[in-house]
Amino acid sequence: MVHRFKYKGRHQIGTFLGRVYGYELLKQPPYNTVDMIIPVPLFRKKQLKRGYNQSEVFSGGLSIALGVPVETNVLFRMKESESQTKKTQAERWENVKEIFAVIHPERIEGKHILLVDDVLTTGATIEACAATLLKECNVRISVVTIAYAG
Repeated sequence: MVHRFKYKGRHQIGTFLGRVYGYELLKQPPYNTVDMIIPVPLFRKKQLKRGYNQSEVFSGGLSIALGVPVETNVLFRMKESESQTKKTQAERWENVKEIFAVIHPERIEGKHILLVDDVLTTGATIEACAATLLKECNVRISVVTIAYAG
């Protein structure tokens, strides 16, 4: 199901999973106190090629259930990185090192952010995003992914 969503353009799967997941998160502190959702951004060229950002679509479903907005104009991917799928753990960490930046930090200052990615493997991407947000802004971060690839 996740493969169809991520690679076959089945957006509705991501929205559905986000809604179901979001209703469960409403029951769980600290997730029931988030102020906004920030999906892990794709590089513009990759998003244009794929047609959508799967983390953003999943975030849309979460937003419906949690009743909080999705913010896509704060965390920015500055440069294209290679696909993580065939990299070792060390290569994944190096691949995403310092590729994210914060723009409009005033939009999230003092907020509880739900940082969303589609699949967690080593945690390199989500940690790079969180580190960037924490370095630039006074925020609290919780993390959600659709799946874990162990």
